[in-house]
Amino acid sequence: MKNSFGSNVIFTIFGESHGDSIGGVLDGIPAGIKIDYDFIKYQLSLRRPYGLISTPRVEADEIKIVSGVNNGITCGTPICLIIENKDTKSGDYNNISLKPRPSHADYTAFCKYGESGVLPGGGHFSGRITASIVALGAIAISILNSMDIKIGSHIKKIGDIEDRTFNDFDNDIKKANSLLFSVLDDKVSEKMQEKIKCVKSDNDSIGGIIETAVIGVKAGVGEPWFDTIEGVLSHSLFSIPAVKGVEFGLGFDFAKSLGSKVNDEFYFENNFVRTKTNNSGGILGGISNGEPIVFRVVLKPTPTISKDQNTVDLLNNTNTQIVATGRHDPCIVHRARVVVDSITALTLLDLISQNYGTEGIKNAIRADRKNT
Repeated sequence: MKNSFGSNVIFTIFGESHGDSIGGVLDGIPAGIKIDYDFIKYQLSLRRPYGLISTPRVEADEIKIVSGVNNGITCGTPICLIIENKDTKSGDYNNISLKPRPSHADYTAFCKYGESGVLPGGGHFSGRITASIVALGAIAISILNSMDIKIGSHIKKIGDIEDRTFNDFDNDIKKANSLLFSVLDDKVSEKMQEKIKCVKSDNDSIGGIIETAVIGVKAGVGEPWFDTIEGVLSHSLFSIPAVKGVEFGLGFDFAKSLGSKVNDEFYFENNFVRTKTNNSGGILGGISNGEPIVFRVVLKPTPTISKDQNTVDLLNNTNTQIVATGRHDPCIVHRARVVVDSITALTLLDLISQNYGTEGIKNAIRADRKNT
């Protein structure tokens, strides 16, 4: 089982949904960087469930950093953090342990690891593990902010209800990051939340789309062919449970377009090369061109629902039905958007470090401290 990602900045996740704890390790962070504990707590709060549109399971998500940090400053050694699981109810899964939930990883976990790999709440395959990614990602986001690189995501679509796209990137990213339910058009927010409540009342679930923008990445980051920004980001984004599609810039709409209409034409502005449009999403040939990096991910509905569904009994090799018990989200999109931000930050920090090295990151942070 491979649980690490990255080349220079490497992050590792561990733990199970109903185990004693989950956690992560972040390696490749230079020494001398201040850890903002309040920001880590804030980021985790954006992932935390709330109200009728989320799971009743509410974890405190109190982090404990056990290595790599001394007196709030990084040491240059691997940063390891742990988050205890306190609100677990493993018994909810006793009657379905070998009756895989449709569209869940229960069956493939059984195929790969046998009965020992089928654990309560999905075990290591659970979205619970994303709390570790958010905690580690908060460190990466803080570093990128010091380099004047900003990341923000909003809920683009829930069912048939759609938010507007990014327009004023700087202000829209600030707004997206300030909201618990991150929608740019205030009129759409209530409609989306009502849609989720309606789905929940029918014991069902619903999917959606998250749109992300990154500003401040200089031109020249990324590699051609096999380590393109799109390729590496897609690799990490697809590790988020429920993500089933990724598109950059105009995405699949390129299929119905003419080159004369969607080519991003160049021009000079204040001695910088810019493009009049950004249909390519800030990436050309796999390399950043200095424009905002824009992409969208689609998340499928939560597989665990309280409805009769057909499945199999792996113990008796028979067909059967299942009504999943336990606590689950009718929609995970609003909680997943901070996970998207976090894994984007970790991935981009790794790509940037491949360009400029650890010293380049430290120099950018020193420059920011001098300015403040």
